[in-house]
Amino acid sequence: MLLTGARHDRGPRTRGRRPAVALAAAAALLPALLATSACGGPADAAATGGGEVSVMTWAPSGTGSADRPGMTDLAEAVGRELNAKGGLAGHPVHVLTCNEHNTAEGAADCARQAIDAHVIAVVGSYSQYGSSFISLLEAANIPYLGGYGLSTPEFSSPLSYPVAGGTPALIAGSGRQLVAAGCRTVALIRPDTRAGDTLLGFLTGALSTEKIKLTDIKAPEKSNDYSAIAQQAIGADRPGNCVTSALGAEPTSNLLDPYRRLGPKNTVFASVIGSVQQSVVDSTGGDTGPLNGAYATGWYPPEASHVWDALRGTLHDYADGNAIDVSDPGVQTTWVAYEVIRQVAARIGPAKPLTAKSVRSVLDSGDPIETAGATPPLSWGMTNMLPSADSPRLVNTSVTFQQVQGGRLVEQQNTFVDVRWVLTGAKHPS
Repeated sequence: MLLTGARHDRGPRTRGRRPAVALAAAAALLPALLATSACGGPADAAATGGGEVSVMTWAPSGTGSADRPGMTDLAEAVGRELNAKGGLAGHPVHVLTCNEHNTAEGAADCARQAIDAHVIAVVGSYSQYGSSFISLLEAANIPYLGGYGLSTPEFSSPLSYPVAGGTPALIAGSGRQLVAAGCRTVALIRPDTRAGDTLLGFLTGALSTEKIKLTDIKAPEKSNDYSAIAQQAIGADRPGNCVTSALGAEPTSNLLDPYRRLGPKNTVFASVIGSVQQSVVDSTGGDTGPLNGAYATGWYPPEASHVWDALRGTLHDYADGNAIDVSDPGVQTTWVAYEVIRQVAARIGPAKPLTAKSVRSVLDSGDPIETAGATPPLSWGMTNMLPSADSPRLVNTSVTFQQVQGGRLVEQQNTFVDVRWVLTGAKHPS
């Protein structure tokens, strides 16, 4: 029987908020959260102890700029490694991967396949269509562990266990990074969408401790020419002028070309990981490109950090020839999610059934789970919830500050920065 890498695609696979509201509103959700997480369901009934268990990882592939094939490739590599070393707490593990095709229908299809396979969890996946799959997983009582954080349900569903703070934490962190950099004016280049409107609110909160002028620049999500946007952001190019891009990876790359041609002397560029990562730094000229000296806010330490040594070891020994980018935040998220499921399985132990229900029980306990330094200890107990009706599951509110130096993204400081106060609308901690 094939234990890892089994594909459940139904199509070809190509390699390769608004601001938080008051605590009282969140408290009203707690009974429902508790009631839902306590239920049993098909996944629990079908799983048995001592035998093989299944997990699934999904991501789009063969669709364009949204593709994250490295996430599913890594999942297969982790599966091979787990089985070579005894499985999950003694259980052989069947790692299923699914191409969600960057469509709502594809995401729902992957969820149905996970349900049919009686997986104990969906682990380290990527989809912007949370409203299409979360309810399906909830009905089957299957936990969604370590999603990329692209949709509101990932931060509100009682069966979702995000390992990072999504874009809200990143943009709040970017604001704090720019405050520390001494910016006097900040131009936010962000999508002209409702989601972009929420980012403006988080950045405003992050800058609120200083007298910093904020300019909101709405940009199309897709364009081949961002010249006018870049010119507006740079303005008179005075000292203390800063620009932060909250666009996606492809539009940020398109923005950097006119930004480079304009050649600002004083303006400081900043962005968030996912929009800017090491591969983008490399493709735009490294230390001679427009990103030299740029700031970046991330969920995790940069690719050069020793916290990713184990990931590199797994890829070296078990990637089966696939080229997987360690600097990709999707790959890093998948790695962190699988580290969590390893820890969960170890706590359950080989003598007890490893099921969706037992996995949820450990995750809901509130006992911290270590991720070998990739994140602060993670806890999803009720006391760890964010006081927000929209995003109660956003428990990891810490980010990292990075900067491009010598053509490499390196740590600007070797500690996590907690932006929980920004996300909750609280005053800056004294």
